[in-house]
Amino acid sequence: MKRREFLAASAAFAATSQPVPKGKAEACIYIWLGGGAAHTDTFDPKVKGDGKKKPGSYYEPIGTAIRGEKVCEHLSKTAPLLDRAVIVRSISHGISAEHAAAANLVHTGRLPSGTLQYPSIGSIVAHEKGARTEEVPAYVVMGYPNIMRDPGFLGAKYGYVYLTQTETGPTGLIRPPDVDLNREDRRETLLGKMRDGYVKRNPADEAVGQQDAVTRQAFKLAGPKFLNVFDLQREAQALRQSYGGEFGQRCLLARRLVQSGVRFVEVSHNLNFLNGSGWDTHNEGQLNQHLLIQELDSALSTLIIDLEKNKLLDTTLIVVATEFGRPPEFDSGGGRGHQSLAYSMVLAGGGLKTGQVIGRTGEIGKEVVERKISLPDFHATIHCALGIDPHKNLFAGDRPVPITDRGEPIREVFA
Repeated sequence: MKRREFLAASAAFAATSQPVPKGKAEACIYIWLGGGAAHTDTFDPKVKGDGKKKPGSYYEPIGTAIRGEKVCEHLSKTAPLLDRAVIVRSISHGISAEHAAAANLVHTGRLPSGTLQYPSIGSIVAHEKGARTEEVPAYVVMGYPNIMRDPGFLGAKYGYVYLTQTETGPTGLIRPPDVDLNREDRRETLLGKMRDGYVKRNPADEAVGQQDAVTRQAFKLAGPKFLNVFDLQREAQALRQSYGGEFGQRCLLARRLVQSGVRFVEVSHNLNFLNGSGWDTHNEGQLNQHLLIQELDSALSTLIIDLEKNKLLDTTLIVVATEFGRPPEFDSGGGRGHQSLAYSMVLAGGGLKTGQVIGRTGEIGKEVVERKISLPDFHATIHCALGIDPHKNLFAGDRPVPITDRGEPIREVFA
């Protein structure tokens, strides 16, 4: 080992040997901006470009509750509330060519392995914290199933319940109209005997045991406590309007899910119909990007205020995440390509030391010039906020796997 490598390894060991901070958050709402949200057009505005040859932001900047810091003009409702948030402007990783690989990295904090499927951050939280009651799941996704959200080697027990419509709830938990309670009980009694026998005959089959646990949990979730969470009509009409459209209603439902005892809720915001391309703003997608930003603004600002009014903001960590940012230059169609070496994500609430910006990018947002934050570091920060040790080992069979890939929390955000 060369001297420089030895010193780097020693520094890394010293960092991981320090006690990690322990936050007081009890739940996490993870807002996913699928497609790659442009940091210079949202949370890291720069000098304004011309949409053609001159690189820079697409919109005007406005002031925020963080002294001296600005965001895009279309975040006008969120800007006055950013004293409850931390803007991390120096996220950096090396995958910019492909959306799925970058999204998987942001969800798992690791590059793919040839031998292991790593769990998503939601599954790790479900594994370490569990739901606060047996009548609700630990992990809910509002969006389509995807391997990046999966439990990996942790097994099906730490997977998620997903839904695509806020009004109906998870359709897989709703009893068919031709099956009454008595018929359902008879079915479950018969199936239960067969399942119990199979589990007893195959005690070493971990997959069977996991599936058995999932099935039993599903019947508990089909009860009224969990399914009533999806009745948004119970909320005041003015509040629902304040949250906005479908994405806003998902954020309102996320608050209700956290309130019911769910630990980790992912809210997907990749609604392409608003601007034709979602957050993947190549070519003409850039022209109506402001519609997406305004929708995010209404939902995020109302979520912060709503959690605060319900005395949940200090114990609920909000994360605004995306797979990568976008370069300050414009493409031939007036849109932007991909950029992963320097972009922004946001943390809010969760008992953190908020009202600050971490990291800094250069004059036009092309590179990190101060306090580079890796994906393992960002994951470690989320875990610490939730009281989870990011250096703890999980086990894939007999193989120890640390919760993060040598990630170090952003210590400045812990009081």
